[in-house]
Amino acid sequence: MTAFIFNELNFDNHEQVVFVSEAKSGLKGIIAVHNTNLGPAMGGCRMWNYASEAHAINDVLRLSRGMTYKNAVAGLPIGGGKSVIIGNPKTDKTPALFEALGEALERLAGRYITAEDVGTSPADMAYVATKTGYVAGLGDSGDPSPFTALGCFVGAQAAVKHQLKRDSMEGLVVALQGLGHVGYDYARRLHAAGAKLIVADIDEAALERARTELGAEIVSTSAIYDVQADIYAPCALGATLNPDTLDRLKVKIVAGAANNQLATADVGDLLRQKGVLYAPDFVINAGGIIKVCYEYLNKPQADVEAHVREIGDTLAEVFTRADREGRSTSVVADEVAEARFKR
Repeated sequence: MTAFIFNELNFDNHEQVVFVSEAKSGLKGIIAVHNTNLGPAMGGCRMWNYASEAHAINDVLRLSRGMTYKNAVAGLPIGGGKSVIIGNPKTDKTPALFEALGEALERLAGRYITAEDVGTSPADMAYVATKTGYVAGLGDSGDPSPFTALGCFVGAQAAVKHQLKRDSMEGLVVALQGLGHVGYDYARRLHAAGAKLIVADIDEAALERARTELGAEIVSTSAIYDVQADIYAPCALGATLNPDTLDRLKVKIVAGAANNQLATADVGDLLRQKGVLYAPDFVINAGGIIKVCYEYLNKPQADVEAHVREIGDTLAEVFTRADREGRSTSVVADEVAEARFKR
């Protein structure tokens, strides 16, 4: 038996990792609280049919740490955490499952606040809310994905201005991987701005919609890395930037919505050496958590869009500093976050 130990690669001094289960509903989940120096931990709940419990542990630790950095860079008064449910989101969901998750959150007494993420929805969070108040992203306006997509779009604009010295997306080619709620809305914004889209996804219906509505060219999920494009936009799961894909990329910019895009920390510098401008994932995709945080703290929703649009300014500062210091944008962004949350 392999035990979970403190020197696990992605443990990174997590304050708390809780394994939760409930036999009647079949809940098997993990809640990871990375850092609460700035406030209670906040981050979504992902439901995924993980290949193993070890994969689930690795994912929740990486995601939780990423939320600490994301929330700090976004200037939010919250810490970082994440939760995962092990199961198939298409076949294993029940109200009782999410009610059991709500009971588990209630036992943590506010150290962690959840919301929807990959595989979960505002409807699922409504069941969580029957058992705890430590949940956000509720109701018809609860879906944060349009704000994540907006942040990615303004971040891409900042990257284009910095790297390509132009203010317009007109005629640029974007290789976009993943047409979920965020990916499709991001694609829609890019199309409206005049970009040409080349897309990949495992969902045939989403691909056909993109072809019909956005004039997108479709390629296989394995071929998206070989596309000649200006921007690669990873909007599916993480770690798509790795030694196997770097040599295949023919782009000038990486600007996408996925979390944990770098398989390992050194990939950020490899991108820099390759002449590719990387928009650090936890900076560019912070729009959703900004929206959720405003909702949970009862801050004016009218101010959300303005805060999300500041992502472009933050990235411009990261790009400029990275150039000036001759370092990767990922390292610079990490330092910006750490200056805010570390004590």
